Amino acid sequence: MANVTTGRETLGATAESVAHMIVDRAHATPNNEAFRAPTADDSSWRSLTWKQTYDDAEKIAAGLLSLGLEPEQRVSIASGTSLDWILADYGIMLAGGATTTVYPTTNDSDVAYILSDSNTRFVFAEDDTQVEKIRMHKDELTIEKIITFDGTSDGDWVITFDALRALGDAHLKANPDAVKESAASVKADSLATLIYTSGTTGKPKGVELTHSNWTYEGAFVESLNIINIEDVQFLWLPLAHSFGKVLLSLQLQVGFVTAVDGRVPNIVDNLAVVKPTFMAAVPRIYEKVYARVAQTALSEGGAKAKIFTWAFKVGIEAAEKELNGEKVGGTLAMKRNIADKLVFSKIRERLGGRMRYMISGSAALNKDIALWFYAAGLTILEGYGLTETSAATCVMRPDRIKFGTVGEPAAGTEIKIAGDGEILIRGPGVMRGYRNLPDVNAEAFPDGRWFASGDIGEIDEMGRVKITDRKKDLVKTSSGKYIAPSAIESQFKAISGLVGNMVVHANDRNFASALITLDPDAAAAWAAEHGKAGASLTDISKDPELVKEISASVDELNSRLNKWETIKKFEILDRDFTVEEGELTPSLKVKRKAVETKYRDILDAMYS
Repeated sequence: MANVTTGRETLGATAESVAHMIVDRAHATPNNEAFRAPTADDSSWRSLTWKQTYDDAEKIAAGLLSLGLEPEQRVSIASGTSLDWILADYGIMLAGGATTTVYPTTNDSDVAYILSDSNTRFVFAEDDTQVEKIRMHKDELTIEKIITFDGTSDGDWVITFDALRALGDAHLKANPDAVKESAASVKADSLATLIYTSGTTGKPKGVELTHSNWTYEGAFVESLNIINIEDVQFLWLPLAHSFGKVLLSLQLQVGFVTAVDGRVPNIVDNLAVVKPTFMAAVPRIYEKVYARVAQTALSEGGAKAKIFTWAFKVGIEAAEKELNGEKVGGTLAMKRNIADKLVFSKIRERLGGRMRYMISGSAALNKDIALWFYAAGLTILEGYGLTETSAATCVMRPDRIKFGTVGEPAAGTEIKIAGDGEILIRGPGVMRGYRNLPDVNAEAFPDGRWFASGDIGEIDEMGRVKITDRKKDLVKTSSGKYIAPSAIESQFKAISGLVGNMVVHANDRNFASALITLDPDAAAAWAAEHGKAGASLTDISKDPELVKEISASVDELNSRLNKWETIKKFEILDRDFTVEEGELTPSLKVKRKAVETKYRDILDAMYS
């Protein structure tokens, strides 16, 4: 095992700033399609060229300048992912401001904290719900103007997006070069984005990311030569999260078209319409696709279920040979062709039929699920990074795939493993620091140079990084044995297609227990298969047959674990975790401490 690893690609020239990238892209490919987005009535998709995108963003930028925005001053966006979000961000960048991102699910007190801590002057708010959160704390804040995408204007403090554009039009008539000058003045080390991490305890921390952080990320991913200008991206990820935001930098760098719709329930249906060539997602989305496809196929029983099972047995055998550098020929190649025609091609078609790559990040993807997709001809390239490192610190290279790792570092980025196993990072993607938190910055950069990630990992002989757990999530049983909960949870999701989420609990306990939730879609399919169509999730969670099936899956999980890691007791909850109830982050990661606190009585009962 190595102790240090560095990206091996040669990085090309990077732009001075995101503002420069926007201007350069509009000049380079003005008539190419830039974005697609659903129409207001959801009946079709509208399209914008790069010139149209720039012209609109220029008006927005001019509108902000007319309101008095000065360099690096903060403008917040409180909205879900949409084309309006992107246009607002482009406008802020061109005006020389800095975007502060706010998840639409953030409660009003945290919204007030973020707007206050960031010293935000103006806010783009998605609708009246987001406006009301700010209005509740109006007297505490110094918000001069709210621009609402779909909300109600009061003609004064709250104005519409079109009203801001009108202000921009007037400003440009009086000052035709105002935006060009503001964009040209933005420097590499200027503040571009302020993202507040969704911590499980305490107030969120504001991560300050510069223009050079984002321009570096775009240049790095371009250097991998896996995405080109002919590609079509489907983007649904929260743009308030660094994983979503980095994809905008990549698009500006390369120039491909992006179809945007942040509504998670619409993802699969949108894929069939957009027919993207690549998409990024968090592991939970891939887990849901895997569970839905497998559960649906197996619930049909008979010949169809047998063919499905046979096809994946063949596909995985062929995939493992390929990944080991062996040739797939003869009878196995013939069988795989048949499996592809009968099963795999239909799965690919459900995802649009043109997918070349899918990218996974934000949390660990189970390697068995990654292998399942690969067997079906859908390659998932797993990446790794944090908000503090502008999202993309490592990415799997297509010619050096090893599932269970997150690939090698970005070009120009170094990763080192500390004595306690913590991953340390140094490179152009690392933040300039946490806002207003000097003591926390000292902890994050203990030697002043390397960023301490809080993740535990290792480096293999090819320089690929493997994440084993979050340092703070490692738990120790009362007998002194360490357990990595997320690794166990990830394995279980690959074993059971019924599971929504699992939380392993063991800290200071004499054995490990688990809270298990059911995936609503998979549970409904199971109920229909067992003659209980229409049963509620609460009833399904208590059904003796289902409990027996989950118990068998837990037994299978335990057979793969060390004795001290095995799950001795578990409880199936009567609903899945949600963002709205505070159990998941907006990127669909479980808030472990929040869940353990909320279900403390159930956990305690398992040890009584």
